[in-house]
Amino acid sequence: MTARLTAVLAVVWALAGAAVWAGPAAAAVKFSAKDQADIGKIERYINNIGTLKAKFLQVAPNGETNEGHIYLSRPGRLRVEYAPPSPILIIGNGHWLIYHDSDLEQTSYESLSDNLAGVLVAKDVKFSGKITVTGLKRSRGVIRIMMVMTEDPEAGSLTLTLASDPIKLRQWSVTDPNGQVTQVALFNHKFGIKLDEKLFEFTEPPRE
Repeated sequence: MTARLTAVLAVVWALAGAAVWAGPAAAAVKFSAKDQADIGKIERYINNIGTLKAKFLQVAPNGETNEGHIYLSRPGRLRVEYAPPSPILIIGNGHWLIYHDSDLEQTSYESLSDNLAGVLVAKDVKFSGKITVTGLKRSRGVIRIMMVMTEDPEAGSLTLTLASDPIKLRQWSVTDPNGQVTQVALFNHKFGIKLDEKLFEFTEPPRE
């Protein structure tokens, strides 16, 4: 698998999350009352996001970088638009997660209804049930929350990094089953703006 594809799949995992059982369920972690309060704050923060537009910088495990724009319209709709020369476009249209590679002329579809919609686009974000929170760390002005898919903790982990006061999403990182980490940092956030519905539409391009 190429580094570019691994990095892109990391973004897909972070935003959509496969829910295929492949091992023992994640063990529950005991958190302090302060931890539980902060987890609740992060849940409410994400649930209060209606729309979001931001620039992103993605750093693959080998140091390769890609950038572009990400658009969210909750629930269920997203667009990850990589800047040239990357040929990748990822769209969630409320029903399907669509991955398109214009260089290879390949498109794949994943049913959103059959999978966890993800911590950013789910209709009702809950850090329980399908998701197990495995850790919470604080440093000056920053809070990090680590999580795995409950039924498949060996598939990898997701860490969200947020400013703590006020809470604001800054970055996420995905660790794959081999311990390789892909980071996605967000810049120039714009919340609550009107987004063109066409951003979340995809038409299969004609093949020559």
